[in-house]
Amino acid sequence: MQFSWSGIFPALTTKFTAHDTLDMELFKKNLSAQLEAGIHGIILGGTLGEAAVLKEYEKEILVKETIEFTQKRIPVILNIAESSTGEAVRQVKLAESWGTDGIMLLPPMRYKPDHRETVQWFRTIAKETSLPVMIYNNPHDYRTEVTLDMFEELQEYENITAVKESTRDVTNVTRMKNRFGDRYKILCGVDTLALEELCAGADGWVAGLVCAFPKETVVLYNYVQQGRIKEARILYRWFMPLLELDIHPKLVQYIKLAESVVGLGSEFVRAPRLPLIGEERERVLKIIHDCIQSKPVIS
Repeated sequence: MQFSWSGIFPALTTKFTAHDTLDMELFKKNLSAQLEAGIHGIILGGTLGEAAVLKEYEKEILVKETIEFTQKRIPVILNIAESSTGEAVRQVKLAESWGTDGIMLLPPMRYKPDHRETVQWFRTIAKETSLPVMIYNNPHDYRTEVTLDMFEELQEYENITAVKESTRDVTNVTRMKNRFGDRYKILCGVDTLALEELCAGADGWVAGLVCAFPKETVVLYNYVQQGRIKEARILYRWFMPLLELDIHPKLVQYIKLAESVVGLGSEFVRAPRLPLIGEERERVLKIIHDCIQSKPVIS
């Protein structure tokens, strides 16, 4: 599928049953709400998708059933996060065989590579696939920064076409645009910086709270595209307490709790994560309920 890295790309949570198996019925209920809201692509097996604890056959089920359900209306992207180059290449080959439309690719897990090693990692994997590649640049959580000089060296690989910008430095959007123009599409990867980065020229948003609030997320993006910045500010200010749930180590539990409140998911997570309890759960619930009660009218 030919597609553009632009618009809203939800990083979907993986739905589990009480018996720790995939809950595809609930997953498709959420996916249906995303499609109805007008999202532009889907990312599977990311941080929110609990990639580190998914089995290979579960990833295959997620990819194939998502493709079947969406009927090629939107691109289906699979996250690749591995420790060895060989295993990353193998996972990319599997993604291709399952029908994935593109991949989101992290630097090596566990080991912090230097400049040469980071560039070689992306080069090697890009050469082994024809799929479009979006580099996930998140030094805050994964320690390795993909610098502008690294992107300079990677320009020759035509299928490296986008970056999920999660450095938490809003000015990086402008630096990328100044240096590379439109060579790389830029998607904001931090919910709490979405308006700032979209206004700075980001092409899209890999969103988290969209899992529970798809319509509000898509409308916020559309407001910016339409130049309705005043309305975007109002919606963004309302949204911020919810968006802040995305930048906590327990973002999976927090966002899954929000999904359960709005009827688009459950609180089941996979160990070592555990569902929220006690004061913490009540505090997050209050944030969710307060925002739902004060939600502005959107169009």
